[in-house]
Amino acid sequence: MDLSSGVLQDKHKPLIELQGVVKRYESLAGVVIALKGIDLRISQGEFVVVTGKSGSGKTTLVNMITGLDGVTSGEVWVTGMPIHNLRPDRASRWRGKTVGVVFQSFELLPTLTILQNVMLPMDFAGRYSIRQQRERAMYLLEQMGIAPHAQKLPAAISGGQQQRVAIARALANDPPVLVADEPTGSLDSVTAHAVLRVFESLVAQGKTVFLVTHDKDIAARATKAITLADGEIVACS
Repeated sequence: MDLSSGVLQDKHKPLIELQGVVKRYESLAGVVIALKGIDLRISQGEFVVVTGKSGSGKTTLVNMITGLDGVTSGEVWVTGMPIHNLRPDRASRWRGKTVGVVFQSFELLPTLTILQNVMLPMDFAGRYSIRQQRERAMYLLEQMGIAPHAQKLPAAISGGQQQRVAIARALANDPPVLVADEPTGSLDSVTAHAVLRVFESLVAQGKTVFLVTHDKDIAARATKAITLADGEIVACS
């Protein structure tokens, strides 16, 4: 079984495209402009790393690409889908099948086993039978090197192992895009490098990985490195 997935769009078009994306938030202190006219094109199979200081707009950018939040103005296209036009319920269904999201805090359900955590997105999407869900979840845990821990609860394994479970869960429905927000921020350097190698192997298999980090050294491992400052792209290489 290959972790790669076909992308339902013209290969000559970008897999992810943002056009003039602006995001404003209302706060007690007034209007905050988190993103100021972002233009960005990402192709299939790229390893994109976004860096920037806290408050630069990195997490807001993740929320735009994953459909976790809506744009104030502009357009967001992912795998040919106009995310900026989707209602929250449709965005949730689309995200479950198209974008895997990995959080710094893992977000594993503490009362479910490792295996059950990875099976859960497949159950929500209704894409596999129960038997297929179990088989695919075990396969993904094997790929992450943590299959022996399948029947344990998240609290019984290390932070690095939990992050690998989170990656396996994000891959459950074989999405073409994997988005990771500060996935190595709470890991030691050795474990962080191991997790980054996992992302690199996924890119080698055709996945598109969009990784947000404070660590500028990680950008050296990317096919595209983007720097945000005050809601704007100030460097892209």
